[in-house]
Amino acid sequence: MKKILLIAISSMLIAFTVQAQRYAVIDSKYILDKMPEYAEAQKTLDQFSEQWQQEVDQKQALMDKMYKDYEAEQVMLSDVLKKKREDELYNKEKELRDLQKKRFGFEGDLFKKRQELIKPIQDRVYNAVQKLASEKQYDFILDKSEGITVIFADPKLDRSADVLRNLGVK
Repeated sequence: MKKILLIAISSMLIAFTVQAQRYAVIDSKYILDKMPEYAEAQKTLDQFSEQWQQEVDQKQALMDKMYKDYEAEQVMLSDVLKKKREDELYNKEKELRDLQKKRFGFEGDLFKKRQELIKPIQDRVYNAVQKLASEKQYDFILDKSEGITVIFADPKLDRSADVLRNLGVK
């Protein structure tokens, strides 16, 4: 009787272990930091960023000088000249904001350059993770570098369609 109970419990544990989901954890930041091409791309990106920041700083300095000159001369200017100078200042300020948006804004030059330089490297890492998941038969691979993020999940485990069906959404 004891042998049968022990065999039954052992069988159940083995079956549960086989059915258990297999997962792994990676640190994508650590992986990227170890890749020489990532360091090179980041260095190039930093150079572009610095160059564009200098461009913005030069325009800001020019605008600051224009504003100080206007403040100093404001008392002596006629209303027409005051309005003209204020319009010039407004236009320069708008030009500066547009340049900042163009260089550093959402989908600006820096974003596009990052996509061009960094994304291919990230794609290589993602493909390596998918290959590892297939070879080792992992169901999930989590990334711990920026909080826990699922980087790979076996599509057969996705139950989104079931949830939608339960909600009555087709």
